[in-house]
Amino acid sequence: MNEDESHLNILSIFHYVVAAMAGLIACFPIIHLVIGISMLTGSFFPRASDAGEAFPFTLFGLFFTIIPAAIILFGWAFAICLAVAGHFLSKKQRYMFCLVMACVSCIFMPFGTVLGVFTILVLMRPPVKAMFHYGPATVQA
Repeated sequence: MNEDESHLNILSIFHYVVAAMAGLIACFPIIHLVIGISMLTGSFFPRASDAGEAFPFTLFGLFFTIIPAAIILFGWAFAICLAVAGHFLSKKQRYMFCLVMACVSCIFMPFGTVLGVFTILVLMRPPVKAMFHYGPATVQA
């Protein structure tokens, strides 16, 4: 096993680790989601009447439901894509997907940034491109 292959295997493992961390962090807004659902159902605060309501619990509950749900889904999708990129790195497939996910992972600071920068540096090497069968030598007219 040469140096480039060992770097790809290490990066693959770290992609799995950072994907697990991202998936776990994406679960934090679940408490907001529960609060929003309880506001929508009316079990968060007892209401005297819906007509004379001073605070718009349904509107506020809707925001407390939609926004955390979107954050959770986006975080889980990011974690899944990061894990898939780790799998592709270990199999030396889908070069462009791995490169795009390396760039996207730079948003997830600080661990994703470090992982993304090192992944970009490794993927830009010509021998690594050859391992993925990506580059000018593999393009057919």
